[in-house]
Amino acid sequence: MTSPAPEPRPGAGADAGAPASPAASSSDPFQPADVTWARVSPRLIPVRWILVAFWVGLPALVCAVLAVLLTVWLWIPAGVLAAALLWAVLLIPRQVRAIGYAERDDDLLIRKGILFRQLVVVPYGRMQFVDVSAGPLARRFGIATVQLHTAAASTDAEIPGLAPGEAERLRDRLTAHGEARLAGL
Repeated sequence: MTSPAPEPRPGAGADAGAPASPAASSSDPFQPADVTWARVSPRLIPVRWILVAFWVGLPALVCAVLAVLLTVWLWIPAGVLAAALLWAVLLIPRQVRAIGYAERDDDLLIRKGILFRQLVVVPYGRMQFVDVSAGPLARRFGIATVQLHTAAASTDAEIPGLAPGEAERLRDRLTAHGEARLAGL
């Protein structure tokens, strides 16, 4: 006895009963099959903590001092900023663990985000140049950022928090892949 063919979903096309392709069989578009993700350095966590402390913690401290000197009402923004600082301190390690990249034969995948996830696929042949940068704080913690520039500015992608040796290796490898793809055009 044969089982009946599955009924197509409402609104599905004519190929709704066709078997799914291997790429489409994954239920998570942010986790492609057969991809091994490389993570960024955990040294990115204290760098981001310092930046958040400067941009959120310092204004919270200023509001608290002004609340003591001037008016009690300034405790409200100080409290809100302190709560935002605490939230960021708890969230940053998870955000850094969510950043990953994977090199494939024809493209580079970059993923990031927890609640709002993002997966960027950069074909090697579309890259114009690869930039490695590190500010004073990043250099102090021994990390760098690799930024990929493509023809369309909206598709530029970056990988923060790489060890300098890995950033250099990735820059050289991506540049070689890009030149090889351009030579084939």
